Amino acid sequence: MKAIILAAGKGTRMGELTAAVPKPMLPVQGQPILEHIIKGLIGAGVDGICIITGWKAEVVESYFGDGSRWKIPIHYVRQLVQDGTGKAPELAKEFVRNDSFILTYGDILVPPRTYQDMVHRFEEGTFSGLLTVTEGEDVTKGGINFFDREFCLTRLVEKPSLGQIEALRTEGLLKDDDPVYYNAGIYIFKPILFEFTARLEKSPRDEYELTDAIQAMVEEGRTIAGHAITGRWVDVRDPQVLARLEQDSALGSGL
Repeated sequence: MKAIILAAGKGTRMGELTAAVPKPMLPVQGQPILEHIIKGLIGAGVDGICIITGWKAEVVESYFGDGSRWKIPIHYVRQLVQDGTGKAPELAKEFVRNDSFILTYGDILVPPRTYQDMVHRFEEGTFSGLLTVTEGEDVTKGGINFFDREFCLTRLVEKPSLGQIEALRTEGLLKDDDPVYYNAGIYIFKPILFEFTARLEKSPRDEYELTDAIQAMVEEGRTIAGHAITGRWVDVRDPQVLARLEQDSALGSGL
């Protein structure tokens, strides 16, 4: 299994912190965010990593090099046009070839065991993909997901408005006593994903969105397994989150 890390964005909400470095290279507990992710992926047994770079790409590329320091091949592809998460993985299509792959954003931190648990869940059945979720987040900032009794995806709604959430309640899909599953932004896919990203059209947000490809896969009968992340999940979205992570480090709480 291989891995693709999306690390092309500047991270504008970080302000001056990302003036000279991309957000995935900001330090957490003495290491770049990206290094924490790579170590977790290595622990899950991936045999090659492709990092999609963009803003200050040379900072990432010079730090990680060919991956020999971590004893794993690391490749790079630069995303020249920032047009959404749906097209970015296609840049690594030749790298992936016929292998399944973990896909993650370069600013999401989870316990290292998460990646191993994902691989185990993915290998339990004949799945075209796997989508991770977490609870307790504001789904209007990410996405809400619905699953069947086998915890396979039946529907997802990207960044639902309050009106859409109310409509989901009216439809009976969203019930007060049910958990609300937020898209955690880490996936596993078979290469068939690229058949669906190739067909994407821009969303109302004027982007090619990965979640649109995933929804299309479900609608065409492809089975996407769900996996609820246990333990801490952190989207390092702004300076306040970064500061809390450093404070927790000082307290010895770890990731």
